[in-house]
Amino acid sequence: MKSSPASAVPEPSEPAEPAEEPVAAPGRRPPRPTLRSDLRASVPDGLIALVVTAAVFALLYARIRAKTSSTVTVMPFMADAGGFWMYFLSQAFGWAALLWAWGTVILGLLLSGPRPKRLPLSGPRLERLHRTTSLNTIALIAAHALLFAAELVRHDTARWNSRLWTAFIEAFVPGGYDSGTGQIAMPVGQAALYLAVPLGLLFYVRHRIGPKTWRALHRFVIVVYILSVWHTLLYGTNVWYDGWFRTSVWLLQLPIAALLLVRLLRPARRSEQLALPGGGTGTGTGGAGWRTWSGWSLRLVGRVAVAGVVVAILAVVLSGRDGGRTIPPADTSSTHNHD
Repeated sequence: MKSSPASAVPEPSEPAEPAEEPVAAPGRRPPRPTLRSDLRASVPDGLIALVVTAAVFALLYARIRAKTSSTVTVMPFMADAGGFWMYFLSQAFGWAALLWAWGTVILGLLLSGPRPKRLPLSGPRLERLHRTTSLNTIALIAAHALLFAAELVRHDTARWNSRLWTAFIEAFVPGGYDSGTGQIAMPVGQAALYLAVPLGLLFYVRHRIGPKTWRALHRFVIVVYILSVWHTLLYGTNVWYDGWFRTSVWLLQLPIAALLLVRLLRPARRSEQLALPGGGTGTGTGGAGWRTWSGWSLRLVGRVAVAGVVVAILAVVLSGRDGGRTIPPADTSSTHNHD
């Protein structure tokens, strides 16, 4: 498994300021959330993420030692749990990153679309949690990638400078990892990593680039999450073969697809609604009219596409046909080689 997913889904407007921050004097704007303040606020969430990562690592390690993990089937040489502990730790950080990315996307969709009447936290607190989980997702992704690179360095027998360069190329340069399934899965994960960092941090400079630009760019965060899940299903040896665990990964995508569809069907902004241009009269001529109709068509296509995704996920979960391998190949090194 490699880089996992990232931040969250766009809010319809700039988030309200957190209730925990100092209240401005009458007539003044409340203080703007900063990266420094959110980093401090992310510590409790980050500690929970580390505990979850440690639990996942312990589970992976125990399954490797008991030879019940599909990782051993894919790569028999990794049955030496102690010899490859760093790789399993990288996997653990990757799974934690995917879980935190999932939660961040859920929070983003709850904040940007119609909200349930009863939520355990107020809007400002949810917004702050959304930002802190986003920052911790980036940290978990970085740890996942760095540990993968460190594992490559540790098992290379060349000179130290050559080992560092090779590990950098294979772990961080698209196309640098040219073995088996990694030829596709690694660039997908790297794309998620390189998009997640700037898109996750753009919030803190939105006053410089403008809220409209920030909202437009922030919409691409859902692409980061899709790339992360795709990378996991392609390269995660824990979900290499079909079965309940791989199907569960598909099932977890259903709430996100459903919330995204609801957000598109009931947008908070009037400009994102699907009403026919000209109030259904078909008015609008020239370039402005074409742009109006093209925008309406894109919004319609988007809603239809997301509805199709919901149906596809339901079909995968109900049928059990989740794209996993059914029969281990005779020579696993030809299909999934990490060396």
